[in-house]
Amino acid sequence: MAKEIVNNSGALYNALTYGSKIVGKIVADSDFRIDGEVEGEITCNGKVVIGQNGILRGSISCANAEIIGTVIGDIVVSDTLSLRSSANVQGEVKTKILMVEPSAVFNGTCSMRENVKLEAE
Repeated sequence: MAKEIVNNSGALYNALTYGSKIVGKIVADSDFRIDGEVEGEITCNGKVVIGQNGILRGSISCANAEIIGTVIGDIVVSDTLSLRSSANVQGEVKTKILMVEPSAVFNGTCSMRENVKLEAE
């Protein structure tokens, strides 16, 4: 019998769609996109994207993050945090690199260091 070889060249990511809500803790090994609502914690080894309609009330701990929607809580990113023009962030941010587009709203504190330790470590 021949062995079946599966090559998955597509991007692997998790998603919470618009109209969905999670209350609790999310742990993901790959990228995660939020277009719904989360109340709790997100811990991710990849990139977290909070979409235009996405709302997070809680905390994020990840490698990279792109905020297009709303985050009310703390964000810890080991590499790059991008706040797009429609972003609304309220809370404490710890990251290595912070990119903020014009019109983005950021109310809180930011600590930038070369080595940011994720909460999960």
